[in-house]
Parts: sequence; structure tokens; C-alpha cells
Amino acid sequence: MTAPTGAVPALDVPPVGHEEAMELARVEDERLLDLLRTLTPEDWTRPTDCTRWTVRELVQHLVGSAAAQASPVEMVRQVLLARRLRGQVEAAHWVDELNEAQVRRTAGLGVADAAERWRRTSAAARRARRRLPAPVRALRVVDLGEAMGTRIGRQRLDYLFDTGFTRDTWMHRVDLSRAVGRPFVTTAGHDGRIVAGIVAEWARLHDEPFTLHLGGPAGGRYTARGGGEPVELDAVEFCRTLSGRAVGHGVLRHALPL
Repeated sequence: MTAPTGAVPALDVPPVGHEEAMELARVEDERLLDLLRTLTPEDWTRPTDCTRWTVRELVQHLVGSAAAQASPVEMVRQVLLARRLRGQVEAAHWVDELNEAQVRRTAGLGVADAAERWRRTSAAARRARRRLPAPVRALRVVDLGEAMGTRIGRQRLDYLFDTGFTRDTWMHRVDLSRAVGRPFVTTAGHDGRIVAGIVAEWARLHDEPFTLHLGGPAGGRYTARGGGEPVELDAVEFCRTLSGRAVGHGVLRHALPL
């Protein structure tokens, strides 16, 4: 099948460099901060698409994750706690245990101080991520193994520090917006770049041809391996589907943990 005119070859999407990654992180952190400033006590206990977490626990995870990014000492503390939690919490992947450790390490966080804690902690995390030397970022020391039936395997450290942590914040901003009924602020330059990177990685993880027509400000047209029957959906819903938050059929059955 011939690729549709105007579609971007997904495997040709350029990777995000370090400086661009840090700008994406800054914008994403600020957008989450704006959302956190709108939260009310009633919002704090609302359920989210992360079925084990309310809004409170989701925000605790985000603040805890940023604290670990900012401080190697805090990172070690969380890893040690996660190991002690092994077998005590429902976990399909070791990341689930680390997430639980982050929630427990920020147990005192309240809705009144959530925004300010995120502002300070996320800024410290970005400083640490920006300063990470290139040789360290290139170390292939992160073994993500298999998750949701998809083999991610061993990755460079910058897979997390340049890309993964920002995607995590972005996806949880989606979760929070849905949980509390606030608009999900989306622009082509920011969210569209994040979605393009997700499409490119997803395309590399399976060998099925596809054509995507992703709607919304973050959307675009993508194809790979000669194209397939067009799949049309909103760009954010595409990411929710890959992450398991919605059920995927056809080529969308191939997951990408987000």
C-alpha cells in the first residue's frame, strides 16, 4: 500500500535532543503547575484513570518522582523502599513498586501545598536533568524489561531523564484534567512534539504497517512500512490507548507504557 500524501514517515521523526528535551520539560512542568493551582479539596479524592490512585496519590507520585530526579540521595531512598515493598503491593513491573515508594515518601502532601511543592521540586529536578553530563546520559544502565507485553529492554539514562520523565508528567496531566474536569491545554509546538516522539518510538517497537490520522492540536498524519488502513482518533486518545487507559484494537493493540 502506498503511503498517503502528506503523512510523516514515523521512523523518520527526529529524536529530541537534550536542549529541546529540557524546554519541553519546562513547559510541561509549568502547565501542570497551572492545573495544580486550580485543585480544590473536593478534587483531592477524585478517582483517576490510574485505577489505584486518586488525584492525591497521583500528585504525590509526581512530586516524589521529581524529588528523586533532583537528588541522588532521594533516588536511592526510594529504590530501597521499593525493594522492601516487593511482594507487598500489586505490581506488574518494578516501576509500580517505585511509584508506590514515591507515594509513601510524600504522604504528608496536601491540596493546599501541592502546587508550591511541585513548583519547587520540579524546578530542582530540571536543574539536575539539565546538568547531567552527556557521557552519563549515554550510559545504557536502565533495564525496563517488558511491560504491557512490549519489550522495552535496556535503555540509555537519557531515555528517562530527557524523555521518560516529561512523558510521565504529560500523561498524568491528561489523567488529572480528566479526573477534575478541567481543560487539557494542548498546542502543536509542545504537545505535538511529545506525541510525535511517542509515535516514533511506538513504530519502532512493532513491525506492523500503519497510517495514523491523529486529530487535535497535538495531532498529525503518520505512516510506516508502506502504510495500512487509516486509523483516525484524537492524538491524546491515541496516547491513552497505547498506555492501556483505553482499549486498543487492530494496530493499536501494540502497547507503549506511558
